[in-house]
Amino acid sequence: MKVLFALLFVGTFAFSQQLTLEQANHLASLPVKCLQQEYPNKLNQLLLNETELLSPKVLHPAFYGCFDWHSSVHGHWSLVYLLTHFKDIKDREQIIEKLKINLSKENIAQEIVYFEKAHEKSFERTYGWNWLLKLQYELEISKEPFAKELAQNLLPLTDLIVKRYIEFLPKLLYPIRVGTHSNTAYGLTNAWDYATYSENVALQKSIAEHAKRLFLKDENCPFYWEPSGTDFLSPCMEEVAIMQRVLPKDEFLPWLKKFAPQLFSKKWQWEVARVSDRTDGHLVHLDGLNFSRAWNLYFLIHQYPKQFSHLKPLADTHLSFSLPSIVDGNYEGEHWLASFALRAFEEKSKIK
Repeated sequence: MKVLFALLFVGTFAFSQQLTLEQANHLASLPVKCLQQEYPNKLNQLLLNETELLSPKVLHPAFYGCFDWHSSVHGHWSLVYLLTHFKDIKDREQIIEKLKINLSKENIAQEIVYFEKAHEKSFERTYGWNWLLKLQYELEISKEPFAKELAQNLLPLTDLIVKRYIEFLPKLLYPIRVGTHSNTAYGLTNAWDYATYSENVALQKSIAEHAKRLFLKDENCPFYWEPSGTDFLSPCMEEVAIMQRVLPKDEFLPWLKKFAPQLFSKKWQWEVARVSDRTDGHLVHLDGLNFSRAWNLYFLIHQYPKQFSHLKPLADTHLSFSLPSIVDGNYEGEHWLASFALRAFEEKSKIK
């Protein structure tokens, strides 16, 4: 029965431009299930002494579910996005109530206490920071009544993260080009989107300046090196994504021709990433890679359809290939892959 549902889900999801209510209900069910599930949990905590041995919910009362802090954050983003776009989503009031409990003013204040520990300045840098600004952005643009209060509750933590970005970026002398959490380019994308929306000139200036410093001279990105064994981000496409944001058209397209000339070719093919064991929490990252490749390709196509519309079948292939993985019942993927699939569909839905 699970296999049949997966096939039906994939068949309609991958080849339509609009997410249906049925599909939205399923995507929402995954973060709803883990949002307040404390264990299993990966804290990524630095312990100074035994007094810091506390439960995930005590340390992170807002973002203790969904296995780790950043997955909890983007699980919250997924639910806010779906509530905003689907008025009739199943268990709507229950979902809103969970969001209100987790994102209370008091819980966010306790999250700030953790972030302000001198030995935790690098906590979730910059992957979790990037997702937090995505959540703040989604709450602020939503017209739903519940969102305004939660946006205000979250804002003090967001403001702290913005300061951390501005403090940290000048110190980062070299970019991190891996396909996992610490990828520098990815860690700037949602932050840039929030900075432009909120008209935070200082954050925009910092991201633009340092993205150019780190990436402007890059050429001939080795797409053929990808993927590495546990990637969920494409180092090449994440760099494209941030430079697409910070450079105007007359600078971006010439830069891209030097950095990724294959993207301009209608004959270029890029094999999807394959997972050998979806019960392995690291190997299943590769499903996320297919989704993140897709959303970056869609983002490129949306802004530059004349140059890159030929890439849409490639993006569709990546999206559809890994969709069955989000309904396979394995917590290793379920606690985070729905958010990645939804990000891909968010970008796909913008293409006319």
